[in-house]
Amino acid sequence: MPAAEPRQLDLFGLADTPARLPTTGHGPQPERPAAYEPFPADGRRRTPAAPPPAPPPSLPPGARWQTLDLDGWILGYTLRRARRKTIGLHIRDTGLAIQAPAWATRAQIEEAIRHKTAWIRSKLADRDRRLEQLALQASQWRHGGRIPYLGVAIELRLDGAQAARYEGDPAAPADGDRLFLPLPEGADAGRIQERAQAWLQTRARADFDARLRRCLAQAGQTIAGWGLSSAQGRWGSCTSSRRIRLNWRLIHFAPSLIDYVIAHEVAHLKEMNHGPGFWREVERLCPYFRAARDTLRRQPPDTLPLI
Repeated sequence: MPAAEPRQLDLFGLADTPARLPTTGHGPQPERPAAYEPFPADGRRRTPAAPPPAPPPSLPPGARWQTLDLDGWILGYTLRRARRKTIGLHIRDTGLAIQAPAWATRAQIEEAIRHKTAWIRSKLADRDRRLEQLALQASQWRHGGRIPYLGVAIELRLDGAQAARYEGDPAAPADGDRLFLPLPEGADAGRIQERAQAWLQTRARADFDARLRRCLAQAGQTIAGWGLSSAQGRWGSCTSSRRIRLNWRLIHFAPSLIDYVIAHEVAHLKEMNHGPGFWREVERLCPYFRAARDTLRRQPPDTLPLI
């Protein structure tokens, strides 16, 4: 019978004024549309309607472009009828795509959208971040590209030397420091990414080791060992066998965030849970942990530009 896996805890614009209507001088005059009043007589400011979103350059076969006003947020989406039993909502690179059965009315489709508004907003925000990251990656991996390192942006330079070389202090980097990689200027993005990440992982191993030793001494704890991880969904972990894993991508962040993750895992050596005692120990080791925790919660590992 195989041995049981050790228990592991994870860290987780204004509207146009209508033109005047022509008059004939005879008979009743047509009613004039009211002009937009930024500050009307009742004292309540009117917010001009936002322009509707533009449809994508091309639509899938059989799809139509629709818009829906969700309390001032104009949502655009593609609607395609399909042989299915339910209304399906999907987030594509072009935005919200809906597939609906032939029997579903427009009102039913819009009700489904309203019911899932929070989910749609969240997923569209995720889409925007991912597309921004893809655009960033396209510009990162080149001569003169910039990457995040210990909370600052450093510049990649290709000089064809025999080994990577950092211009500055890698333990206390400054914005604009340069990392020279042993590659010709015409190297492709894949090779540049590979060399840069190898250097970052080497630095992560050295930097995290020193921080972990200090935290262990402060906590009065020992460990069986530690290593780097490339986990897509967590920053660190600690097992009941006293082994710690730290995500190498933490090397992109300011030292205070790295120290928080390390304190989190070291605290698990005393409290293998997330109860009040555990958080007291985290605060003892890292008094500013709440701000660091909130920052990392807004930046999960799988949204980093360097994957």
